[in-house]
Amino acid sequence: MKYLWAYSIPTAALLGIWVGGIWTFSGLIYAFVVIPLLEVTVPFELAENKHPASVIFDVLLYLNILLVFGSLWYFLDWSQGDHLIWERLGAMGSVGVIFGANGINVAHELGHRSTPWAQKAAQLLLMPSHYYGFYIEHNYGHHVDVSTPKDPSTAKYNQSIYAFYPQAVWGMNKKAWIIQRNKLKQNNQGFISTTNYMLWAALFHLGFWLSVGMLFGASVTGWAAGAGVVGFLLLETINYIEHYGLMRQLLPSGRYERVQAKHSWNSNHAMGRVVLYELTRHSDHHFKSAKKYPTLENHADSPQLPFGYPTSMLIALIPPLWFRLMNPRVPLEMKNTSVN
Repeated sequence: MKYLWAYSIPTAALLGIWVGGIWTFSGLIYAFVVIPLLEVTVPFELAENKHPASVIFDVLLYLNILLVFGSLWYFLDWSQGDHLIWERLGAMGSVGVIFGANGINVAHELGHRSTPWAQKAAQLLLMPSHYYGFYIEHNYGHHVDVSTPKDPSTAKYNQSIYAFYPQAVWGMNKKAWIIQRNKLKQNNQGFISTTNYMLWAALFHLGFWLSVGMLFGASVTGWAAGAGVVGFLLLETINYIEHYGLMRQLLPSGRYERVQAKHSWNSNHAMGRVVLYELTRHSDHHFKSAKKYPTLENHADSPQLPFGYPTSMLIALIPPLWFRLMNPRVPLEMKNTSVN
């Protein structure tokens, strides 16, 4: 039941919004102050999962659908009240953390599964963050091209997170459409097709947000849309720290070496593991992407982050500090692509 900690982020965020005032920032404060402090001051070990096939692990994931859309509805309803601008900013940021941690992150886990209901749940969880392209690009793009210049979600050595954001956001969306176009061509299908996921997802998302605008008004919808931006920037911050500076070698054949555990930064810090459903064991995820989160293992021989994900994300926002901390840890042979 350690993964109940994943629900602590929406709990802190929604309680703070309910109380109001400065407490509307509770989601942000909890994720990027409280959790990092717990990571560095109260270290503890987690036992490995004894029954990783238990259905409870899946139930814990699917409950996030109710949490994410319940949070969206509550935020939309709350936003119709009379609130100061800084209260709205705090609430937007806190709900955005929910969209990222309990929305996109869970969509990432479910999107790797083969069952139709898991894939539909993944697509649904991406909606509040406007990141529907992630579903197709992550599986057919990122996992193929990770740690190469072809992958927009891989941060280059000496690339700041602020230079990485436009590369990742624009690049991911562009690549998703390219992948979809190529898949249609391979099947001799036109753009207007029942199998064009990107087209129907875009139309569905547009219809969803137009409906929200009609029910709650443009201003309220704008704040909710802003929370979605926070959500996908949270994802891209995670992408930044997951592969920073780790590049696969180009072989004489013109192909890149096989993806290995060494091409992802691993973190076995307890708090980051439980609030993000083992996403921090990222080396094993890329090594065997079909593995469910309770079965992911710690690769001690892969590059290790000195802190857990929440703390590392915070440090990444200060590029000089990040470079000082991480550049010496990047293996020399992987620094073949750099930003000067």
